[in-house]
Amino acid sequence: MDSSLQSLDQVKASALDMAVRFGPKLMVAIIILAAGYMVGRWVGSLLERLLVRLKLEVPVRALLVRIAQILVLGLFAIMALQNLGIELLPLIAGLGVAGAGVALAMQGILGNLAAGLTIIFTRPFHVGDYISIAKEEGEVLDISLFSTILGHTDQSKVVIPNRKIVGEILHNYGRIRQLNLAVGVSYGTDIDRTLSLITDILQANSRVLREPSPILGVTRLAESSVTISVKPWVNVHDYEAAVGEVNKTILETFSAQGVVIPLPQCEFRMLGRDQ
Repeated sequence: MDSSLQSLDQVKASALDMAVRFGPKLMVAIIILAAGYMVGRWVGSLLERLLVRLKLEVPVRALLVRIAQILVLGLFAIMALQNLGIELLPLIAGLGVAGAGVALAMQGILGNLAAGLTIIFTRPFHVGDYISIAKEEGEVLDISLFSTILGHTDQSKVVIPNRKIVGEILHNYGRIRQLNLAVGVSYGTDIDRTLSLITDILQANSRVLREPSPILGVTRLAESSVTISVKPWVNVHDYEAAVGEVNKTILETFSAQGVVIPLPQCEFRMLGRDQ
C-alpha cells in the first residue's frame, strides 16, 4: 500500500515538474499559433483587396491568398516549435522523406495540381468563356486546382481533370459565339432583296448582337438553289435559342414575302431510239 502511494506521489511530482517546466512554453506556443492565425487572416484580407484592384481571376486570387496565409502560419509555427525546444532539422528531413513517398503515390493528383497552376497563371480561358477541349465543349463554370467544370445547354456538367487540358489543342470561343446558318433560295430570287429581309430579321432579334456585325452573303451556287450564309453573333447562353428563332423567322418571312426555298430537284429526259 505504501509503495503504491509512493508511486502515485512520484507521478504527481513528475507531472507537476513537467507542467512547471513546459507549461509556460506550451502556453506561449499556443499564443504564437493563435497570433499567426490572426496575422495570416489579416495578410490574406490585405492581399485580397490588392488583387481585386489588379483585376485577377477569382481562382488566382483565392490561390494566392491561401498561399500567403499558409506561409504566415508556417512561419509562426516554426517560432512556436523553436519556443518548445524542438529540433527542426531532423523534423524537416523526416518530412522530406515522407513527402517523397506521398508524391510517388499521388502522381495523378499532383499532375492535376501542376496543370491547374499552369491554367490559373497562364489563363488560356476564363470563367464564362465557351471552350472546346478534349472532345468536350461547354461554358467554363469553374476553374480549380484539380479540375475544370464545363456546363452544357442541357444543364449537365462535365468535369475535366486539368492534366487532360494542358498540352491539348484548345478552342476558346470567348463569351460570344457565331451562328453558322444557311438557307437556299431559287435562282430566280432577287438576292439583294432577300439579303435585306434577312438583315431586318437579325436586327429585330433581341439575342443577335449588333457588334460584331452579322456576316451575310452568297456562299454556294448549288444545283437547284443559291445558298445564302447567315452568320450573326450571340452570347454563349443564347446560342441554342437563337438558332431556332432565326431559322423560324426566316422561314415565316420568306413564306410571307414569296421567297421560294426550292426542294432538291433532279430532271430526267427520256430519249427515243430514233433520237
